[in-house]
Amino acid sequence: MFRRPRGGEVKRPQSPPMCSSIWSKSSREFSYPLRGQVGPKNSSFIYGNVKEIEDDPLVTRKWRDEIGPTFLFKGVFNTRQLYTADPIAIDHMLKADSIYQKGITKHDILFRLGGPGLLGVEGEDHKRQRRVMNPAFGTAQIRGLTGIFVDKSVELRDIWVNMIRGHTAPQHIDVYSWLSKMTLDVIAQSGFGTPFKTLNPKARPNPVYQALERLFRAPNGGRESLFHRIVQSFPILLYLPVPARKHIEDTRRQLFVAGSKLLADSKAAINAAGGPKSASGGRDLFSLLLRANMSPDIPDHHRMSEAEVIAQIPTFFIAGHATTSAAIAFALHALSMNKPGLPYLESVIRETLRLYAPVSHVPRLAIADDVLPLRTPCVDRNGKVHTSLPVPRGQRVRIAISDLNTDTSLWGPDAGEFRPERWEKIPEALHQIPGVWGNMLTFLAGPHNCIGFRFSLAEQKVLLFVLIRAFEFDGAVPSDDIGRRSTPLQVPFVHSARQKGSQLPLLVRAYEG
Repeated sequence: MFRRPRGGEVKRPQSPPMCSSIWSKSSREFSYPLRGQVGPKNSSFIYGNVKEIEDDPLVTRKWRDEIGPTFLFKGVFNTRQLYTADPIAIDHMLKADSIYQKGITKHDILFRLGGPGLLGVEGEDHKRQRRVMNPAFGTAQIRGLTGIFVDKSVELRDIWVNMIRGHTAPQHIDVYSWLSKMTLDVIAQSGFGTPFKTLNPKARPNPVYQALERLFRAPNGGRESLFHRIVQSFPILLYLPVPARKHIEDTRRQLFVAGSKLLADSKAAINAAGGPKSASGGRDLFSLLLRANMSPDIPDHHRMSEAEVIAQIPTFFIAGHATTSAAIAFALHALSMNKPGLPYLESVIRETLRLYAPVSHVPRLAIADDVLPLRTPCVDRNGKVHTSLPVPRGQRVRIAISDLNTDTSLWGPDAGEFRPERWEKIPEALHQIPGVWGNMLTFLAGPHNCIGFRFSLAEQKVLLFVLIRAFEFDGAVPSDDIGRRSTPLQVPFVHSARQKGSQLPLLVRAYEG
């Protein structure tokens, strides 16, 4: 009953803002369709389970084995995220890319590094850029770059030969550092027709290499990755003078300075060679992309803007350099403990990319309500079995690449072991895994599969072939002292020397077989 105050006006009581907020939160909690799903214990209100994952990327495999391939975990500030290593669920999401998008904003690390490039756009923009870029990454074009892969592999081999020459004992070499230099030289030469000469110790240090090294090899790389996840929720932190922000800004500046110059030089070279339709001119990936984009045959609304073209350059450097160097480093680490011969080369590469996927997971954001089909049913807190899950709009999902690649229900009980011979006859169950290559998820699938997977595979095959013929590798530290961390790429480090950042020390000697 309301009492009419003097003056004749009825004043209804107002609910305090706090009560309204509590009611709103309770209402959302009650209506949240996944609230009954189980997951690992929340270890921190601020970091959720994310800090555990950044410190040890393999912890999600433990949760997968204990809970199942699909569960809820806590993101920063107690946000609920859906994790899945279920092949049917993942196949559905990768095909339904109009619903499950990357959800990248201008505050995300990929967008801040690359801008509106292929990794940072969605929908029609992604299709338009991909349409222009696809011809540059075809089989014939990649085959034409093999000579560069061979030359740089031989250059690295000769450097290591000189390092071990005159020594009777195997020499301690941080192979990850050298591989990082080599793969950057490869992407600079084959991607842009520009010699970086990073492998040459007498050459002036390359600023792009230095910036990428600070980003991917910093001792606190995992913490910086965590910082950037928090920034997604609180962009104001970008204005704080913290090292994580400075590393990103330095890297972005160096990449875009180099990118602007490369764009100007490539345009001038194309015009000097007779224009985009001329058969002469550079055969590097960027020149091919630029000629396709400048072609009079392409409609104006299909062209990339100058900003979009420049944005592909950081994408080339990051995706074409850091992922391959990490993959080869882990391959040599695996070979230091398991010594198959050259006939196993193809199987060694497949097994390395399965067991040590450079990108452990990819995030997705549901922009509409959906129902997610499951291969393995979920059992909620009340014992109810779910063969599918309702996914509400706004739900963040983590597609677990590495954990699907090591699922024992698909690969067998030895899924966590390095066994190249498994590729002689693969299990029938692997055909359920979506993927653009090799019955694994490493290069993703669907419209957003890795456009450069042929480039990466060709480079890895050449490099491993050259190195395995020349050297034998043994561990320089106990095998369990070698770990991996997300920066956000999976890179190797030594537990007992974490302060040195990313590295992979091996004992290297000349092959005497």
